Amino acid sequence: MMSEYSSKLESEDMDFLFDGILSLQNKEECYRFFEDICTINEIQAFEQRLQVAKMLAEKRTYLDIASTTGASTATISRINRSLNYGSDGYKLILERLKLKK
Repeated sequence: MMSEYSSKLESEDMDFLFDGILSLQNKEECYRFFEDICTINEIQAFEQRLQVAKMLAEKRTYLDIASTTGASTATISRINRSLNYGSDGYKLILERLKLKK
């Protein structure tokens, strides 16, 4: 089933990367792959951004989010903009994680 969504990032090489990520079968494999492909700071930035998105979805304040996560208000604002006007990637993940609980 082909998606109607089109990304600015779309390419054969990006498809190869995402196919590789989608082939991971559990958290241990995710840890192993992401520790190899990313620096610790890059992984922590992903972690922080998803936590910020979760907290924004919970209607927490910028001040609370910044003090809890250490994210700058500029980062929080950018994530908020993505939540409201982006490609719905954060919303998709947050909804699926909510359903998983």
